[in-house]
Amino acid sequence: VQLVESGGGSVQAGGSLTLSCAASEYTYSANCMGWFRQAPGKEREGVAAIHQRSGGTFYAGSVKGRFTISRNNAEYMVYLHMNSLKPEDTAMYYCATGPSRYGSSCLLSPPLYSTWGQGTQVTVS
Repeated sequence: VQLVESGGGSVQAGGSLTLSCAASEYTYSANCMGWFRQAPGKEREGVAAIHQRSGGTFYAGSVKGRFTISRNNAEYMVYLHMNSLKPEDTAMYYCATGPSRYGSSCLLSPPLYSTWGQGTQVTVS
């Protein structure tokens, strides 16, 4: 198993959660680590990504200012800190690895990402 997500749960609107993604050393060496989500009946969408070498971060417009992606290089961990949660944030959240584009950019397009975790459920009521 190369990516394992944890930290999901149920929270009231306006609350916070932090998701964690534990990666193997090899998987963590990918250029981009991203968080994605998929709600029932909807397509998987990119939420946030971080470029591993530069530390540059990238966010979907719907979460910018509320979510923060971070990493711990020593422990091969990537986090998604989610604040001001809304019911529309309810989804299964996945972390994934992928290549960078245009130098040090990470795109939030799911087809670009090749290794995926099993997901962790976030429910906001």
